[in-house]
Amino acid sequence: MADHRADAPDAYLDLLDQYERVTALGGVQGTLSWDQQVMMPEGGNPARSKQLSVASGLGHDLLTDDVVADSLAALDDADLTDEQAAVVREIERQYVRAERVPRDLVEEISQTSSEALQAWEEARENDDFETFAPYLETLVELKREYAAHIDDERDPYAVLFDEYEPYLDLETAERVLDRLREELVPLIDAVQASDTDLAAPFADGTYDPQAQEAFSRDVLDALGYDWDRGRLDTSTHPFTVGNQFDSRITTRFSEDEPLDSMMSTVHEFGHARYNLGLPQAEYGTPLGEARDLTVHESQSRLWENHVGRSAAFWERFAGDLREQFPTVDATPRDLYEAANRVYPDNRIRVEADELTYHMHIVLRFEIERALISGDLDVADVPETWNDKMDEYLGVRPDTDSEGCLQDIHWSHGNFGYFPTYSLGSVLAAQLYAHAEADIDGLDAAISEGDFDPIADWLGEHVHRHGCRYTTPELIEEATGEPYTADHFLDYVSAKFGDLYDL
Repeated sequence: MADHRADAPDAYLDLLDQYERVTALGGVQGTLSWDQQVMMPEGGNPARSKQLSVASGLGHDLLTDDVVADSLAALDDADLTDEQAAVVREIERQYVRAERVPRDLVEEISQTSSEALQAWEEARENDDFETFAPYLETLVELKREYAAHIDDERDPYAVLFDEYEPYLDLETAERVLDRLREELVPLIDAVQASDTDLAAPFADGTYDPQAQEAFSRDVLDALGYDWDRGRLDTSTHPFTVGNQFDSRITTRFSEDEPLDSMMSTVHEFGHARYNLGLPQAEYGTPLGEARDLTVHESQSRLWENHVGRSAAFWERFAGDLREQFPTVDATPRDLYEAANRVYPDNRIRVEADELTYHMHIVLRFEIERALISGDLDVADVPETWNDKMDEYLGVRPDTDSEGCLQDIHWSHGNFGYFPTYSLGSVLAAQLYAHAEADIDGLDAAISEGDFDPIADWLGEHVHRHGCRYTTPELIEEATGEPYTADHFLDYVSAKFGDLYDL
C-alpha cells in the first residue's frame, strides 16, 4: 500500500491529525471498559461511569470539531488517491452521524450504559429482571432519540443498525435472516428426527476451571496468539477489546461444559487476530481499523466454527485435552462429534451449536426491533423472549438469567448489533470456502497444528485492507463474488448431513 500521506493536501493531513486524537481517546474508553468488566473493584462503578461519560463527550467534541468540518469541506473536490478517498469517506461517515447528535445525549448514553452494565450483572446473577428493566427502558428511549437526531425520516432501528454495519443495509440483513430461518429449521428438524447419537464424552462430569483455562491457553499458543500484545482473562460475558498493538480477550468457564469455554476463547481469538493483523503503520487512521461488524464477526466465527469445530482441529488437540482432563477417554472423532452436537434445548446463545445459534439471533433481532419501534414494552420482554424460544427452539428458559438476561449487549445500548453475528457467520463460510480453494492441504495443515496458512490468507485478503473498502467491496476483493449465503447453507447441509446420516 502506497503512503497515503505523501504529497497529500494540507487539509488531508489536518484531518488525519485530528482523527488520530479521536482514535487515541477511543482506545482510552476501550481500556476503561475492559477494566470495568475484568479488574475494577465492585465499588468503582460510580466513578467509572462518570469517567466514561466524560471521555465519550470529549471524543464527540474531537470528531465534530471545526477542523474536521473545514478539512472535509476543503477536500470535497480534491484529487485524491484511492487510499485517501477511503480515509475521507470513513471519517466523513462518522462525522455526519456525530455532528447531528448533541454532546449531552452522547454523555448521557455513555453514563447510563455504564450504570446499566452493573445493574445487568446483578440482575443476571440474582435472576431479577426488575433490577435491569429501568435501565433497559431508559436506554431504549435514549437510543430512539439518538436515531432521530441522525435521521428522523428513517426507521430508527435501521439507523442504529448502520452503527455496526453501514454498508450492508438492513434489508440485506432481513433477507439473510429470513433465508436462514427458512432453510435451517427443516435441517434442525431432520437432525432431531435422526437416530444417530453423537458422542458425548463430557456428560455427567465436572471439570476444573483452572484446567479449562490451561487448555484454552494451550490452544491460544498453538493458534499463534501474540501474548506480547494480548492477554486472556475471565468476565461475565466473553469479549475482545483493542487494536493492532494491544488486543485482549476474555472467556468464562462452566464446570459442566469445558468445550464451551474453549469455543468462546477461539471465537474471541478470531476477533483479536483480526485486530492484531491490521497495519501497524496505519494506527490512528481508518486504514488501520477493522471493517465493520459483519467482517469482524466473520473472523471470530470462522476460527470458532470452521477451524475450532473441524475434525482436523481435534486431530491436533485431542491429546492436549486428554492431558488436561485425564478422566475424558475420547478419540479425535468423539471430540469432533461433541463439538458439533446439535442441542435444540440449548437456551444459551454463546453455547449454542452452529444450527440453533441462528434462531437465537432471529429471536433477539425481532425483540429489539419491536423495542425500538415501540411495539414491545420492556416489561413484556421476558415473556416475549420465552414465547419465541418456545416457537423457534421448542424450549422455555427456566429463569430470566438463562433467558433475556444472558447477553450483555443491551446493557451497552447496542441495539442493532445482533444481526451481524449471523451476517458474519455467512461471510465466514464464504471466506473459508475460497481459502480452502486457494490453500493446498489446509485440513492437513490444521491437523498438524499449522495454522499459518489460514491466518496468512485472512491477513492477505481481509486484515491488511483495514477500512479501505466498503463491506461489499471487501467481500468481492477477497472472494471474487458478491456476498452470498450459499456457501454457509451448503457447508452446514454437508457437515450435519454427514454427522447425522441425513
